[in-house]
Amino acid sequence: MAFLWEGRFSSGPAESMEELDRSIAVDGRLWREDIEGSIAHAGMLGRRGIIPEADAARLVAELQKLSGELERGEVPIDPKAEDIHTFVEAVLTSRLGELGKRLHAGRSRNDQIALDERLWLRKSIAVLVRLLEETRVALEKRAVEHADTLMPGYTHLQHAQPVTLDTVLLAWSAMLARDAGRLADAAKRMDTCPLGAGALAGTGLPIDPADTARALGFARPVQNTIDAVADRDYVAETIAAIAILMSHLSRMCEDVVLWCSSEFGFAEPSEGYSTGSSMMPQKKNPDAAELIRGKTGRVYGDLAAILTVMKGIPFSYDRDLQEDKEPLFDAVDTASLCLRVFSGMMETMAFRPERMRAAAEDGFMNATDLAEYLVGKGLPFRDAHAAAAKAVRHCIETGKRIEYLTLSDLKGFSPAFEADVVGTLSMAECVRRRKIKPE
Repeated sequence: MAFLWEGRFSSGPAESMEELDRSIAVDGRLWREDIEGSIAHAGMLGRRGIIPEADAARLVAELQKLSGELERGEVPIDPKAEDIHTFVEAVLTSRLGELGKRLHAGRSRNDQIALDERLWLRKSIAVLVRLLEETRVALEKRAVEHADTLMPGYTHLQHAQPVTLDTVLLAWSAMLARDAGRLADAAKRMDTCPLGAGALAGTGLPIDPADTARALGFARPVQNTIDAVADRDYVAETIAAIAILMSHLSRMCEDVVLWCSSEFGFAEPSEGYSTGSSMMPQKKNPDAAELIRGKTGRVYGDLAAILTVMKGIPFSYDRDLQEDKEPLFDAVDTASLCLRVFSGMMETMAFRPERMRAAAEDGFMNATDLAEYLVGKGLPFRDAHAAAAKAVRHCIETGKRIEYLTLSDLKGFSPAFEADVVGTLSMAECVRRRKIKPE
């Protein structure tokens, strides 16, 4: 297949250089976006009189035909093509002759690939936001089922205060809501059509960037031609948002792995989201959670890769930017798969309320409530804290639980305790008193 730039050279590239140069194996997946952008560009060329409108219509028709053929698998993408842009133009030229060569007037592969990526990301971000919403729905449905399921709340992985399972699940949902917001913000910032920038300084042909921007559904056309082809902020920002998303999934999965251990026994994964052991017949491993936790490191690598590529290249376009697509595609693909798996895992997870309640009743997690009772009686919090701490030490030494201490016992730690303390220190009452109700 011919190179789009070969007229300047008397011979072709070395075999190893051609292999290094070729990106079709990666950017071939952008064929839909490349054709979509080319259709808009061809239409604009015709409307501006740069090529006859009849020729523009023929180009559009052939591009639409090629799109259908590729969708149906009737035309394979040539693996020897330099990139997806070369492939599409070569097919058009083979079918339309000289007319196929007219399509590239007024544009460069530099603004073309920036366009293709933005079109692809616009769709991909929408899919990620939808998957995040589906995952939140799954979590919130399980939260409704477990509004009264007592469990320990942890800090430092130590028993802290009693909570209910729905509070934990809704905390996870809140994190995912912020992830959706970050992705939506990234989509807004990249809502600029780069077509019209050309290689870096635009074109002397009478093109209309606003025309192609409108045709492709962008909020605005290119504002600065150099920035349009040099910018990969939208790639880095999207991967960064996905990296944060994956950190959230990883933390949730860490909890799931702990909950599914024999030591915790709070939950059990369904067979659809667990695996066994090749050696130990009894094993039922929470591998879905572990795999998602592991994939998080992969996405962090994608972010490091794009930031490293971007950090030292001069303005405007440099071929280093060819390396932006693999980390982008990998981050989006990884997050999409992990969200689908996590959502399914949580929908089918079997929780064990009795084990959670038993754990919540151990560890003196009502000690803070004991201190706050004394604050309500007028003691400074630091004095109340000291009295409650003495009560905990007494319970450790005597094998008692705070809620079973008598009024006489409690008065030994502070005279401020009164008869109304009785019945206020059960785990259920502590949670009821502190639980925030949604507005």
